[in-house]
Amino acid sequence: MSQSILVGKSAHEWFREMVADTLSTRRLKIQEVTEFYLVNLLTRFLEKEQLFVEEADGSVHAEPLALILLRALEADRRARTAHLRRLGDTALFVSGFFADSISRSAVDVDYYIAMGERAYSALAESERGLDALYAELSGRFEQFVDLFAEIAELSELRSNRGLVRLYERFLHTRSERVAHLLRERGVALFAGPGAPRKGELPQ
Repeated sequence: MSQSILVGKSAHEWFREMVADTLSTRRLKIQEVTEFYLVNLLTRFLEKEQLFVEEADGSVHAEPLALILLRALEADRRARTAHLRRLGDTALFVSGFFADSISRSAVDVDYYIAMGERAYSALAESERGLDALYAELSGRFEQFVDLFAEIAELSELRSNRGLVRLYERFLHTRSERVAHLLRERGVALFAGPGAPRKGELPQ
């Protein structure tokens, strides 16, 4: 993510504003503890070690969700909680911010959503005191994926390169939300929702 968007603010402050604004725009009501969790999740994933594993030779790679799940299943209770939380957080962040990349991989975004929902659901059953938080993360997982996707799109709109990437996403998904963001910035759409009819194309 571009560091320019963070000038004058901490990453936590920036994400707190973005989450609050996006929730307000979408008229989504969530628990205060859940909003706080989402802001912290986004801030933590600015650090590469949250998403990537570094090998002894210095190389880094993203750990497959299935491997994180396996570690959780084989771990004791305390470590299992940490692995499940990492599984849910990773699935949510990746499916929200990198849906385009997922669509070109061997698994689709539905796989990430299913893994994330189940991880948070398991935590809701085992973590007393935080059960309401994890239950909301699990039950509204797809809404939070869309929330993160919109924050990613708003971030991309800060640069021309990001605008092009967003237009490419619109061509691929025909998303009404993406179409709205593009039209707000004066981008003429020639396909998809809200696009002018053939006889109405500008000369």
